[in-house]
Amino acid sequence: MDKISVIVPCFNEQEAIPVYYDAIKPIMDSMKEVIFELIFVDDGSSDGTLTAVRELAKQDRRCSYLSFSRNFGKEAALYAGLSNATGDYVAVMDVDLQDPVELLPKMYQMIQDEDCDCVATRRSDREGEPKIRSFLSDCFYKFINKISNTEIVNGARDYRMMKKSMVKAVLEMHEYNRFSKGIFQWVGFRTVWLEFHNTERCAGETKWSLAKLAAYSLEGILGFSVVPLSLASVMGILFCIVAFFMTVFIAARTMIFGDPVAGWTSLACIIFLVSGVQLFCIGIIGAYLSKTYLEAKHRPIYILKEEALNQHKKDMHKNMDTQNKKEEGQNIKYSK
Repeated sequence: MDKISVIVPCFNEQEAIPVYYDAIKPIMDSMKEVIFELIFVDDGSSDGTLTAVRELAKQDRRCSYLSFSRNFGKEAALYAGLSNATGDYVAVMDVDLQDPVELLPKMYQMIQDEDCDCVATRRSDREGEPKIRSFLSDCFYKFINKISNTEIVNGARDYRMMKKSMVKAVLEMHEYNRFSKGIFQWVGFRTVWLEFHNTERCAGETKWSLAKLAAYSLEGILGFSVVPLSLASVMGILFCIVAFFMTVFIAARTMIFGDPVAGWTSLACIIFLVSGVQLFCIGIIGAYLSKTYLEAKHRPIYILKEEALNQHKKDMHKNMDTQNKKEEGQNIKYSK
């Protein structure tokens, strides 16, 4: 039987977890042809999220969980879940039910019938979302697709189902600064898109403020495009050319009219403008340098405080340990 691992990142979602489980349980029960594994990843929550997933792990052996030592972010939670998934197919979805659980059977069927490596979802509309947020989101997708060689689909969600081969490719990207929407596209593999209408959260409040979304968008731009660096160079060359012609103009005017004092106001404005452009370009370089600095530290993407893996996962690790001990014994025997 095929096995589907479902990765569910959670951050302060104690209200949504029971609602989510009640929604996905009938789906899991109805798909008799597959085995399910639910991996809840507690991203350092400060409420009762960990308690809620502990209870689910006790009452349903299909449920397991990972708990971080602190809040490392959703990207780290996704990476941790993918690293610990044992299924033939791996699905990623949010716990707030904005990713409809009813699509799971269809996604599984599509990945079987259409000979694809991934079935990804995208929102066909943004109904119920604030206008300013929708506008800024559309601007981001248009902008990043113009400056990046990796196409980021407008309205794409993290909600998708992947084959094991694609999951393995994603895990080979060990970068600390992660932007999953770009990573999923960058690794390639054949992806089929499934659209659905936007839905509201089932419980709780969104953790994504405009400031956090802006920071996440910047992560995507810096991670999948070097055009801003080129922009800084182009602006530098442009202002050098402008400065050269302005110097020639001012020198000629001074020699002809002999009035070096006139025009000091406009000159001061130009100095402020050029200084601002210089600081802007230095800021761009600094942003890339900071990302390089964080990558060079080689810090772990996440740190686990507690975990409860399902029995199949434990058995798999036990078998691996046994096999490793046998191989070590054989190596010792051969060395003698």
